[in-house]
Amino acid sequence: MATPASSSGGAPPGSVDVNTLSVPQLRNLQTRLSSELEHLTNSHAKLRSAQSKFRDCVRTIGDGVTGRKDAPGAGGDNILVPLTSSLYVKGKLADREKVIVDVGTGFYVEKTTAKATEFYDAKVKDLEANLTDLEKILQGKSGNLRVIEDALRQKVMSGEAVPTSAG
Repeated sequence: MATPASSSGGAPPGSVDVNTLSVPQLRNLQTRLSSELEHLTNSHAKLRSAQSKFRDCVRTIGDGVTGRKDAPGAGGDNILVPLTSSLYVKGKLADREKVIVDVGTGFYVEKTTAKATEFYDAKVKDLEANLTDLEKILQGKSGNLRVIEDALRQKVMSGEAVPTSAG
């Protein structure tokens, strides 16, 4: 963790005073932090997408399988079965009380609609906890990047980044 503190007396172990780093070191650190932030941001987006898919599963069980009265097309056993995110085929429900649940890595388990809903709700809750933790990490890394960028800007403006002649 980078800190702008000028004294190391109160700094946590493992911290670095960014004012003691050279311009190339600061640029290297800036590049590394930017890369980490990009990776973490992509991971955050993927977790949000997974959470949305699990919520869709809960909604599908409630709307399509158990046949809520207010759901579009409720009342019959005919449903649309998604083959991909944009391709559906007509289907007919054999049993409204049991569904096949993808539990991951190609394994499928038969569950009651209530147990399937509990399963997907638990997934949504777990992902929410992971997202909260990831958001805290992202905020910390963003703060560190701002500190590095400020220190780099100050060093460049003060003339410490004097270009050396190659030769």
